[in-house]
Amino acid sequence: MSSPAPTATPAMRQYLDAKRQYRDAIVFFRMGDFYEMFYEDALVAARALDLTLTSRSKDAGGAGIPMCGLPFHAVDGYLAKLVGKGFRVAICEQVEDPRKAKGLVKREVVRVVSPGTLTDASYLEAREPAYLMAIVSTAAVPNNRTRPTHDDTRPADDVRRAGLVLQTRQNDDVFGVALIDLSTGEFTTAEYRGTEGLQALADEISVLRPREIVLPAESTIAETFPEIARLQIPVTMAEPWGFEPEAARQTLLDQLKTHGLEGFGLDGRTAAVQAAGGLVGYLRGTQKADLAHVRHVTFKASADCLIVDPITLKHLEVLIGSEGALKGSLLHEIDRTVTVMAGRLLRAWLLRPLCALERIRDRLDAVEDLAFRSTDRSKFRETLKSVHDLERLVARAALGTAGPRDLVSLRQSLAAVPRVRTVLADVQAPLLRSLVAELDDLADVRDLIERTLIDEPPAFARDGGFTRDGIDPELDEVKTISRSGRQVIAEMEDRERVRTGINSLKVRFNRVFGYYIEISKSNLHAAPADYQRKQTIAGGERFTTPALKEYEARVLGADERILERELEIFERLRGQVAGEAPRIQDTARALATLDVLAALAETAAVSNYTKPHVHNGDEFLAVDSRHPVVERSATGAFVPNDIDLNGSTRQLVILTGPNMGGKSTYLRQTALLPLLAQIGSFVPARDAKLPIIDRIFARVGASDNIARGQSTFMVEMQETANILHTASSRSLVVLDEIGRGTSTFDGLSIAWAVAEHLATNAKARPKTLFATHYHELTDLADVVPGVVNAHVSAREWKEDIIFLRKIMPGRADRSYGIQVARLAGLPGGVITRAKEILGGLERDELSRGGRPTLSGAPGDPTAGQLGLFAKPADPEGRPEGRPLQDASAGADLVGADRVGPDLQVRPRPRLARDNEMVRRLKELDVDETTPRRALELLAELKTLAEDK
Repeated sequence: MSSPAPTATPAMRQYLDAKRQYRDAIVFFRMGDFYEMFYEDALVAARALDLTLTSRSKDAGGAGIPMCGLPFHAVDGYLAKLVGKGFRVAICEQVEDPRKAKGLVKREVVRVVSPGTLTDASYLEAREPAYLMAIVSTAAVPNNRTRPTHDDTRPADDVRRAGLVLQTRQNDDVFGVALIDLSTGEFTTAEYRGTEGLQALADEISVLRPREIVLPAESTIAETFPEIARLQIPVTMAEPWGFEPEAARQTLLDQLKTHGLEGFGLDGRTAAVQAAGGLVGYLRGTQKADLAHVRHVTFKASADCLIVDPITLKHLEVLIGSEGALKGSLLHEIDRTVTVMAGRLLRAWLLRPLCALERIRDRLDAVEDLAFRSTDRSKFRETLKSVHDLERLVARAALGTAGPRDLVSLRQSLAAVPRVRTVLADVQAPLLRSLVAELDDLADVRDLIERTLIDEPPAFARDGGFTRDGIDPELDEVKTISRSGRQVIAEMEDRERVRTGINSLKVRFNRVFGYYIEISKSNLHAAPADYQRKQTIAGGERFTTPALKEYEARVLGADERILERELEIFERLRGQVAGEAPRIQDTARALATLDVLAALAETAAVSNYTKPHVHNGDEFLAVDSRHPVVERSATGAFVPNDIDLNGSTRQLVILTGPNMGGKSTYLRQTALLPLLAQIGSFVPARDAKLPIIDRIFARVGASDNIARGQSTFMVEMQETANILHTASSRSLVVLDEIGRGTSTFDGLSIAWAVAEHLATNAKARPKTLFATHYHELTDLADVVPGVVNAHVSAREWKEDIIFLRKIMPGRADRSYGIQVARLAGLPGGVITRAKEILGGLERDELSRGGRPTLSGAPGDPTAGQLGLFAKPADPEGRPEGRPLQDASAGADLVGADRVGPDLQVRPRPRLARDNEMVRRLKELDVDETTPRRALELLAELKTLAEDK
């Protein structure tokens, strides 16, 4: 903005000076009882807040200055509305009393409010964090995050997600990240390196969804991470000098009140220190506070937790259910916490489960202890109902935004601590005993608040009337004057009548002359010498006295002085509470952790969960496991299933079976077991022995991204590529219907190659459940060690299909797709025709001539059937159009090697065919086999026997 015009009023020059310092913010300029906005700010705010736009005195060019305003007492609602729309607001307050000011009232920007710094309770979600993130890079970052090693015209982000071999322009780049929840004081930092680090940081942004990201000015980091724009996260550019290594380090040392950073795990972590120090400096500059509640920072390493990427969180419905809301999610199912701060903690645990065995076992032991103490647990949870959000209350005190009601809520919350310690006095689990020992009832803080504030104060200090009597002699005196004004005047009037002997003497008040003594003309001769004439009236004279003047001076300003003195007392009290922030935060964290553990114990008791045995081996075994959400919402009885995986003999399970049979539910419940166990929760199973998992990958169900022009199949391939590049032998992978979004040949080839890679890759063989309708994949179990088959059982009864939803060993013989289609309501004619086509496919009577055809009248068994796959006869004489899903085909796909553009097919070994015949005969249930099926099976076995 240009420099103030010479003709601008002094107040407007103040406004323009403030605006020049905060060009990227809307300036709320305090003028009396209103906040006013001018020029561009007025135009923007009027539209955003639906305010009336007016104008004030003309500027130097003769045009009216656009202006709008809002009452200062209603500012919180307007702030939340503006910040919710992504705006920043600089609040420019009157910083001196207008009555005492000499000339222009002094004004300064006292706080800058933005999406990541607004801590008002009405703006924040109680059970969700409000993160502000800072990102720095130790080297220049190119505008395109990655560059493929070959020519590819797709965006770099798409190439990366497609799993191609990538390289960054600066492989040694280190990204430092700091994350702070200003509303609670939670403060963490981390570092990310190389290509994998870029992906991990992108996932972190997507999972945590910070409300605002702070970057050094002129940084290109925002272009490096398209997730920022896709999620519409506001970006703020801060002065780059605050992120320089030495400046950031000194800022961090000063904030943490320490002489070194080694104790915080930051020794040698230059990028992390830069991000953390720069973020603290930014907050100090915008909040104009010392951030008393930010006294500890934690360095987070990726190896510390089980990593669940945003795609897996979505597919497993951990935080959000299938309908896009909390209901139906895992979090909604297990969250029985009483306090909102425990709700946020449980959410954080689900996002980042533990990987340290001892810590997991400590939590499980604590949950077990509380699960068996039903009476104590009930009493504890009942006590917690009086505990408010201690973390955010103390944060508002430290930031100077807490009101009297906030401090009373804090006192009431702390009053529950002694009761909690009594109820949990007999717990035995080490973690519980440690947490109980950390509880500090802060009797001194409670007593200070109780002595100062009444039990039901107003929400805002500016409303006054919130202090108790007896805490301040000066305040008590002014209160007495204000409350007993009439009585004092009546007493003074009686004294003066006695003194003067004038029975008609009156003491009165008006707004022009204030307090006065009125004497009628007939009694003027009796007026004492110390009476000072103030006004002559028709019926007599009005006087004043030194005593009356003194009283007048005291009474007229009593209410103003009461409010002024109460504000002084409250500011001092709030500062004292802020000074105890570390003690209050320690107690709040201990209470929240106890609340989460008790909630998990409550869930275990209510839902019949079992304590899992978590170990460092590779055996993944669960007996009668259940899906925690589906079990609760199912209309009938939920069918439990066993899970048996390990790194050698059962490393990959090919799961076949009908649609709607329960394959996807089985995959999800398997993936949720380690997720629950590694946060310290019991699991929905009769028994469970679970290894430590480092990453969970889930690809279940179809999804697309129309906005980015990505089809369902493209998204599927990107997600699968990420799994193949990132999974380790300690990972768990669940995949559903890989390759179904393209042609059958392509899809089967891709699905086979993916499964084969997961089972044979020497660098990483993750435990895998691979659900598919490509029955050909079951042949992998015959040729690849560690691959086994399983299927979801179902039975036909006349025209109906009965889903048994039980996982059984071995492969399924069919998918029952037509039966499911009939259940879905397809017309009868379509179902009949589909059966005819299926019969032709199974008999391998598809092709007539050379090209695929749809000739033949529906219902005519003698007509030519459908040729789905037409292919020239090969040298071995196999006919054109051999059905790919016919198990008797002479050259079934056992695996594929990419040689140039052609896909070379390897014939299945003869031994595998013999095993196939034996298996089919063993699995044959003679009593359940229909005559037609028996003839078809005989034909298939004959074909297998004749196959060369």
